[in-house]
Amino acid sequence: MANIFPRWSNWLPLKIIFCLLTLGGGVSAGVWYYLNPEYMRVGYQPAQPVPFSHKIHAGQLNMDCRYCHSYVETSAYSNIPTTQVCMNCHSQIQGTSPKLQVVRDSWQTGKPVEWVQIHKTPEHAYFHHSVHVNRGVSCVSCHGKVNEMDVVYHAESHSMAWCLDCHRNPADYLRPVAEVTNLDWKPEGDKTQREIGAALVKDWHVNPPVKNCAGCHR
Repeated sequence: MANIFPRWSNWLPLKIIFCLLTLGGGVSAGVWYYLNPEYMRVGYQPAQPVPFSHKIHAGQLNMDCRYCHSYVETSAYSNIPTTQVCMNCHSQIQGTSPKLQVVRDSWQTGKPVEWVQIHKTPEHAYFHHSVHVNRGVSCVSCHGKVNEMDVVYHAESHSMAWCLDCHRNPADYLRPVAEVTNLDWKPEGDKTQREIGAALVKDWHVNPPVKNCAGCHR
């Protein structure tokens, strides 16, 4: 009895499997390369329900970051300011501005303003905010020059490699704790950033996890 299919079709299943594996590998490589924080998060700048300008508040008015983000020194997470914090000033300043109608509605109804979170630690990673702040890691190191941003955006990748760069070289980033929220701080006198940071690493016994995966993945 003659074969129904031609001889070359014997290799067809293997060719299909090979093509699928190649295609799957290419897609996986593309996802791994492009769907990482550097490509997905850097530059992320969502519209907020209230046009809040950090350039005005943190820059022009020189407000301390901790006035609005009051838990940064004591909590694992940096809190989003409540409506009460906004109204402490805006019940008297620009109290009738149309731009603040959402805040006034929140104050009257008790429903929180639905701010869009920009910086978020992945669930598979452990990060304790106060540990970093209380050892001289400035807001600007992770969030950029927010005092120059009208609308805050995701300035740094917050990727694993980015975190490890700081963990391996903490002296390049640490500053006196009193200057953590001073986003324009620069070393004064003859000492360089590395010299100041190295002294702080020694004085505070800073030893961030580098080789121990459990330090950040618990």
